[in-house]
Formats: sequence, structure tokens, C-alpha cells
Amino acid sequence: FVSMADPQLECQYLDVAGGTGDIAFRLLDALQEKAMDRIKPVEKTAQVTVLDINSSMLKVGEDRARQRYPTLHPAVSLRFIEGDAQKLPIEDATIDMYTIAFGIRNVTDIPKALRDAHRVLKPGGRFLCLEFSKVQNPVLSPLYHMYNHNLLPVVGHVVASDWGSYQYLAESIDRFPSQERFQQMLEEAGFQNVTYTNFAEGIVAVHDGWKL
Repeated sequence: FVSMADPQLECQYLDVAGGTGDIAFRLLDALQEKAMDRIKPVEKTAQVTVLDINSSMLKVGEDRARQRYPTLHPAVSLRFIEGDAQKLPIEDATIDMYTIAFGIRNVTDIPKALRDAHRVLKPGGRFLCLEFSKVQNPVLSPLYHMYNHNLLPVVGHVVASDWGSYQYLAESIDRFPSQERFQQMLEEAGFQNVTYTNFAEGIVAVHDGWKL
């Protein structure tokens, strides 16, 4: 996902629903590597902003960041902010890249969140979403559905004593739009050159769109 993003220095990144920092840290690592290889000083700092509606998740991310990054290269910075994907506390046209991984399906009003993603992106800005999707293989699809609804909650109960969360995961995957429908939703929100790439027969997909 981050390799597809190919983050560049001197840009502004917003990782939504990324409280624990997993995607943001990978973006930051890639940026720091480029900063160390660069000879010419940067004109402005590349900032990675982690946004999440859950303050507890943000605290986990902040604690992990302090342990992982005692110091940061001066060409990059990291911040954590609490906020709602449907109403981002971000000014218009200030973000170069918006990322969201396994978070958009949990948003109450997905079209509203997509419109707000479009609002905060600069002209030329990019939207990247990694999410569970619809299996394309007709043989695998019913098996995957059976696993999600019959085995996954049992695994959750045995491993984590949490049947409900794993059952919700299966149901939320089912409710999420198909690759084609989500592509259409992105276009309806104003994005252009929208594409998607399936992985693992469509179990997950990366959706890619641009504000032009």
C-alpha cells in the first residue's frame, strides 16, 4: 500500500482512521529514507498527520511513535489529531495525499467522508484507500463468505474471547460496496482517474483517485 503511495518529500499527508500509526509509520520511514539520501536541503517539511475519531487509539499511536522515533529527520514531522472522517478538522486544499486503510467501511456516511476527503486535498492531490472488498473468484467467494461468518467469530471467541467484534467484521465486509460501486462513489465525490487494484482475488483492494 505504501509502496503504491510512493511518498515524496515536501508534501502533506493525512492518514485517516490510522490511530495506532501503522500506515503513518511506514510513510514516515519511506520519507526519512529519502531525506537521508537527499543532498539538497528541503524547502519545507513533509508532515504526516494521523487522524482518528478514537482518542484511545491515538494514544496508542503516540506512545508507539515516541518509542519508535526518539528523533526525526528535520525534513519530516508527525502529528496526531482527533477528528471525524465525515467532517475533517483540516483546511480546504491543504493535503497532498489522503490515505485510509481498513477504515472507510466503518464510516457511517461514506459518501460524505469521500466528499470531505476531496475537499481537503490540493489540486493534483491523491486519495488512496485499502479495504476489504468482494472476492472475484466464483469458487473462492462462497468459501470466503462461509469462513467469515462461521469460522471467523469462533476464532475470535477462542483467541480473544470476543465473538461480537469478529462477527461485526464479517458483517461490515459484506456491507461494503463492490469494487465497481466504490469506484463510482469516488467519481461522484469529484475524484478523477479512479482505479482499483485487487489483491488476493479481491479479498482486499486498493482504490486510487485524484483531485484534478
